[in-house]
Amino acid sequence: MMLKLPIRLALAGLLLLLILLLTACAKDIPVYTPPAERPVAAAEKPWVQGQFLALAYHDVEDDDPDQAFLSVRTDRLAEQLAWLRANGYQAVSVDQILAARQGGEPLPDRAVLLSFDDGYRSFHTRVLPILKAYGWPALLAPVGVWMDTPADRPVDFGGSPEARNRFLNWDEIRELSRSGLVEIAAHTDASHYGALANPQGNTEPAAAIRAYDARTRQYETEAQFNARMGRDVAAITEKIRAATGKKPRVWVWPYGAEGGSTLRITAENGYQLALTLEDGPGRLGRLMSTPRMLLASDPALKSFANSVVGMEAEPFMRVAHIDLDYVYDPDPEQTDRNLGILVQRILDMQINTVFLQAYADPEGDGLVKSVYFPNRWLPMRADLFNRAAWQLHNRANVMVYAWMPVLAFDLDPSLPRVARWDPESGLAAPDPDQYRRLSPFDPTARARIGDLYEDLARYAIFDGILFHDDALLSDFEDASPGALAAYRAAGLPGNIAELRADPDTMRRWTRYKSRVLVDFTADLTERVRAVRGPQIKTARNIYAQPILNPDSETWFAQNLDDFLGAYDWTAPMAMPLMENVPRGKENAWLDAMVDTIARRPGALSRTVFELQSRDWRTSPDKPGATPVDTEVLAGWMKRLQLRGARSYGYYPDDFSQDQPRLQGIRPAISEAWYPLQ
Repeated sequence: MMLKLPIRLALAGLLLLLILLLTACAKDIPVYTPPAERPVAAAEKPWVQGQFLALAYHDVEDDDPDQAFLSVRTDRLAEQLAWLRANGYQAVSVDQILAARQGGEPLPDRAVLLSFDDGYRSFHTRVLPILKAYGWPALLAPVGVWMDTPADRPVDFGGSPEARNRFLNWDEIRELSRSGLVEIAAHTDASHYGALANPQGNTEPAAAIRAYDARTRQYETEAQFNARMGRDVAAITEKIRAATGKKPRVWVWPYGAEGGSTLRITAENGYQLALTLEDGPGRLGRLMSTPRMLLASDPALKSFANSVVGMEAEPFMRVAHIDLDYVYDPDPEQTDRNLGILVQRILDMQINTVFLQAYADPEGDGLVKSVYFPNRWLPMRADLFNRAAWQLHNRANVMVYAWMPVLAFDLDPSLPRVARWDPESGLAAPDPDQYRRLSPFDPTARARIGDLYEDLARYAIFDGILFHDDALLSDFEDASPGALAAYRAAGLPGNIAELRADPDTMRRWTRYKSRVLVDFTADLTERVRAVRGPQIKTARNIYAQPILNPDSETWFAQNLDDFLGAYDWTAPMAMPLMENVPRGKENAWLDAMVDTIARRPGALSRTVFELQSRDWRTSPDKPGATPVDTEVLAGWMKRLQLRGARSYGYYPDDFSQDQPRLQGIRPAISEAWYPLQ
C-alpha cells in the first residue's frame, strides 16, 4: 500500500534529520581501534623481566597508627603481605637483586622488595615475626644519630623530641642483621631533616640541597656540600659496619629526595642500590634510582591493592604550562601572595604536572636576560624558582619540570650567535624574525649554557626539564664561522650555498643539525642529572610542521623520531590558531597530528600535546593577544582523547585572570575527575 505523500515527506524528513544527527555525532566518536591493537592494561601484560616493585613502610602499631611516623596497623600489614602472596608476588632480597643484575638467576615474576625506614622498634617486635612466618626478606634503614641516642634521652626526630623507646638501638640492629632475613641499609647518619633552602624560608631535604645561610645570605658552596655529605655517608657506613660486620650496600633517601652529588659520594663508598619515593617499578638497569611506593595513611586493603597494581601502569601527563613572570612582583610580599593563588589554583585543578618557567622574559621576545635562580652568568631577577617549584610540588602535589631555553640566552656579546645566510647578499647575520640564539657549535657558548643548567640543578629541587622551542635551525642557519667549520669536520661543504645546492647534501646537512641539537640537550641533561640525580625526566617542545610534514625538518632541524628516541616526553605544540588552521578545521588538524604520532608504536604513551589558551594572532581590529574560550580549549582536549591521546596540557596559565576558567577546564584536564576523561 502506497503511503500518502505528506506521510512520506514527513518520514523522509525524519530520516534526513537522523542522518544529520548521526553524522554530527560521528565527528566525536573515538577513533576505531581493532581489538588486537587495543592497549592492554599493564597488570594484564606479562611481567617484565628484570622488573621489581619496592614498598616503603615506616612504623607499625597495633592501634591508632600515628601519621607523624607514617605508621600502619599491624593487622593491615599482615593482610597486605597476605594479599601479595595470594596474588603471586614474591619478596626478594638485595642479594637476589644484585645477582640478577650481574647476570645470575633472574628475579621471579612479581618480585617485591620490602623496606622499612627510620629504624623503629616495631620492626623487631611486630614486623620480624610476620617476616619469619612468611620466610620473606626485608630491608631496614635506620638513621645513625637516632640509633646513637642514649636510652635516657629523647630522639631529635627532625626537630621534634620523641620517646627513645620508639626506636631501635645498635644492639638490636646487630641482632636483626643476624636473623638471615634482614639487610641493614643507610638512611643517612644525621641528614634526616629539612635544611633552610632559600631566602623565603622553605626547608628541604638536607641530603639533596645546598643549604641557605640566612645570616650571610649565602648558599653552601659545592665543596662545602660535598664535604658535609661526605662526612655523613662515611659516618653511617662505618656505624652499620661496626654493628653488623658488613658494609651497607643500600642507600635510602630521606623523604625520597634524590641528589646526584650525594649519589656520587654513596657510589664511591660502595653503595649499589639507592631507594627513592617515586612512582613506578624498579629496574635492574637503574638500581641507583629505584622507585618505591610509600605506604602512608594506613591504607585499607583495596586501596593498597589498587596502588600496587597501579605502579605497573604507564604514566600520563596533565599539564599547566606556567610563566613565573606572572608570579614575580618587585614587592616580595605581593610575589608570595601571587604564588599562593597559583598553588591553590593548581591544587584545585587536580592535574599532575606543571611546566614552570625558570627564566625571565618580561619583554616577551624570547631572549633571556635574567633568570629566577642563582647562577654564574646572568642577572637573577629574583631567587624564586626553587620556592615556587617546592610549593607546587608539596602543596599542589604535582611534578615540576623546569622550563628552560636551549640557546636563547643573552650572554657575553663576544659569543657567536646563530647566523642566517642571505642568498642575495651572501652575508650572514642573526635573523631578526627569529629567536636570537647562541650558536650550538661554539664550545664556550655550550659550556656556559651548561653552567646555567648546572646552577639551576644546584639551587632547586624539581622533577624534570622541558627544553624550549628555541632549539631550532632554519634551512639558512647556522652560518657562523664555528658552524661552517663543524660542517667541514663532518664531511659536509663548508658554505651554505653548497650545502643547499642539491637535495642529498641538503638532507645530510639537515640531519646533522637535528642531531647536534639533540646531542646538546643530552649534554645539558647529564649536567643536571650529575647534580640533581638520575631521576630527572626530559621533555622537549617540537613544532607542528615537523610532525605533519616531515620535509619541514629542513626548516626547523627537528625530527619526530629523534625526539621520541631521545626524550622521556615529546611535547608537540598542538596550537591550531598559531598555525593559522582555517576556522572549523581545528579538530581535523588535531586528528592528523595524533594519527601521525600514533603510527609509531608506543609513541602516544611518550607524547604530551600542548594546546594554546591564548590566540597570539593580531590584526587591525585585534591589536593584542586574546584568550581562547575555555569551552573551545576543553573541546580540543576532548578531541585529543577521542583520537587516542592520553597526555596533554595548555600554555599559558593565567592564574590572575582565571584563564582558562577553572570550573570549565577542570573536568577536561583533571586526573582526579571521575570518570577519568
